[in-house]
Amino acid sequence: MARTYDMANAAVRGSAIAPARVLIVDDSVVARSVIGRMIEATERFTVAGAVSDARAALAYLNANAVEIILLDIEMPGIDGLTALPDLLVAGNGAKVLIVSSSADDGAAATVQALALGAADTLVKPGVGAFGGRFADVLEERLSRLVEAPAEAPYLVVPPRPAVSDDFDIVAIGASTGGIHALSQLLRAIPASFQVPILVTQHLPPSFMSFFAAQLAVLGNRPCDVATDSMRIRPGRIVVAPGDGHLRIVRTSDGAAIRLSTEKSLSGCMPSVDPMFESLAEVYGSRALAIVLSGMGRDGCEGAKYLVDAGAQIVVQDRESSVVWGMPGAVANAGRASAVLPPDEIGKLVASRRKLAR
Repeated sequence: MARTYDMANAAVRGSAIAPARVLIVDDSVVARSVIGRMIEATERFTVAGAVSDARAALAYLNANAVEIILLDIEMPGIDGLTALPDLLVAGNGAKVLIVSSSADDGAAATVQALALGAADTLVKPGVGAFGGRFADVLEERLSRLVEAPAEAPYLVVPPRPAVSDDFDIVAIGASTGGIHALSQLLRAIPASFQVPILVTQHLPPSFMSFFAAQLAVLGNRPCDVATDSMRIRPGRIVVAPGDGHLRIVRTSDGAAIRLSTEKSLSGCMPSVDPMFESLAEVYGSRALAIVLSGMGRDGCEGAKYLVDAGAQIVVQDRESSVVWGMPGAVANAGRASAVLPPDEIGKLVASRRKLAR
């Protein structure tokens, strides 16, 4: 049964904006209680309901709207990963934050959850280990998911006719929400597609091995974690390691990867900006760049170099993005050739045809 919380306190939280509603899905009554108190102690969030299993969550969502779902993975009956796609549909736009002891850095379940559409993950401590630090991290992760859209209005760039002027490489930058978008994009590209694909996704080093394995399955092609001096080869995906920026350099027979660790403008490691900047230097107008869901502005400065070199940049649309920070920054700067959902971006990539200017 759902445990419904009083929503009337929204008016006395000192904010003109009603707090975001959160549904907790966890089989532990202690976890539901402790996490619920942490959420109620914030000003930006309120607990709309707390349920013990996926079936109860689906029933709750069929009758109630929430902005965020906190979902445990290990639950009796239907586990969190199995229930995740149905919860996303029932949530009608609600963002899912996985809060589970199974969400360790590098854990297969974590990357699977992100690929299935979870917006973010957080390791749940043991019952006796809930403390102030966890409350702070929980609020920070929740705040990411309700990040205000970019203040500047943006001009939606409608899809334009494709022309025969194709490209020699694809480079993709992404962060929060990007793994699910990337999975949708890759599924639209046939196995016969031979243009190399580079990916910079904000993830810690411990995730990268499984992330690459997941992309190999989704993309139906080999995927490698980048190493210094690795050649860029047709028909393969290369992902930036979690502890280095992926740069591209010319070689006598094509192009190769050069890893670097300098501080980036965005402060991210790895950062999309160095990848885009070097992409412009080596491939120029023969590159296609893509920016998917993510917080902040990483990729926006690098996009300028690509535009100046005559390359095209396609960004994910606001409606399908978990956080429209990174793609929104590129669009608002006037550097996007098109604003599209991930599956449409994948179809554009598969066509090997650039957009008419």
